Amino acid sequence: MSRKQPRFMHNVIALVYDFDGTLTPQPMQEYTVLPQIGIKKGKDFWNAVAEEALQTGGEEIVTYMRLMLEKSKQKHYPVTPTVLKSLARNIQYYPGVAEFFPRISAYVKTLDVDVELRHYVLSAGLKEIISGTSIAECFYRIFASEYYYNEYGEAVFPKVIVNDTLKTQFIFRINKGKESLHESINLHMPPAVRPVPFQNILYIGDGLTDVPCMTVIRKNGGYAIAVYKPADTKGLKMCKELLKAGRVDFVAQADYRSNKEVDRLVKLLLNNIVEGIRYARESFDQSNKYLS
Repeated sequence: MSRKQPRFMHNVIALVYDFDGTLTPQPMQEYTVLPQIGIKKGKDFWNAVAEEALQTGGEEIVTYMRLMLEKSKQKHYPVTPTVLKSLARNIQYYPGVAEFFPRISAYVKTLDVDVELRHYVLSAGLKEIISGTSIAECFYRIFASEYYYNEYGEAVFPKVIVNDTLKTQFIFRINKGKESLHESINLHMPPAVRPVPFQNILYIGDGLTDVPCMTVIRKNGGYAIAVYKPADTKGLKMCKELLKAGRVDFVAQADYRSNKEVDRLVKLLLNNIVEGIRYARESFDQSNKYLS
């Protein structure tokens, strides 16, 4: 009986995006829930979150999720999955975002038809909101914070928290192919059997909250790009600091249209990743042909 031929496993590229500030100019809450409950300036809400977290020693993501619920109840505004998804239509994106995902996926196919590009979102924002966006269908998986809903469908407390350090958990989930929260990622898994090697991961983010992911990915052979809002001198300064510190490979203005800097740099890095995959595939085939 002939032995089953081993199969090359590393044909997948993961393109991982932060959401707020990376794909959108403002946090998603400022387009959705906050205006509905009478908060016209998002800065006021985030300052209140930071102040309470400092006073109580609380975690800021937990604090914002709880405060938003409390203020919504005070205004008798329902926070349900249906409401959150419906509000997602108000979100505004940076130029070219909607067309970016299919264009980049098609580009990878021109490089190698056997390579699959998966788009992921990794956000401290709400999964229910992101799931209602016009671009949700472009993502292979959405990792984001979530509420627990009672029997009436009303949000009552945070169920899943995604903050800057916990984001790295989801990078390892992508790397190990264990993307459901009930699956443990703590057991040792040799790099050779991990479905998405770190060198096949490209992360796009906009600031300090993305640093843990950027660091983990780049230290393990992957790539990162920092983007900044046009005319935002503070954001540009932050990106320059990330570049200087070696946290990212490149910096670009957040404009996702064809032939703009983000588009060009992403394609440059994808070229590199695909060539790495082709090399690894050839090496794998050679080993099985001549050494097995």
